Amino acid sequence: MSETSSCGCGGCGCGDTDNSGLTITMRPEDTMTQNQTTLKIDGMTCGHCVSSVTEELREVDGVTDVEVILSAGGTSTATVTTSAPVDPAILTQAVAEAGYTVVPADA
Repeated sequence: MSETSSCGCGGCGCGDTDNSGLTITMRPEDTMTQNQTTLKIDGMTCGHCVSSVTEELREVDGVTDVEVILSAGGTSTATVTTSAPVDPAILTQAVAEAGYTVVPADA
């Protein structure tokens, strides 16, 4: 199943110049195999912190992508995409190995 409309800019090659919208293509085989986990992380203050957490999380089996949003001195967010479900305890351990603390979901 695919849902498509065009962006309307005329410069991207989509062929639509009537400003009817954005081109979106969804392939169920891609979306069904991806899992995302969001972690709240305390203690991160800089880009080096982001690099350390990203590196440790990417080493976990099944992790396909990591996006970290730094909130220096606050609670940062890491979105971890995996090809199959991964035990959150394993992700928490990876963050701990980088030297940071995952905030419990109920906190």
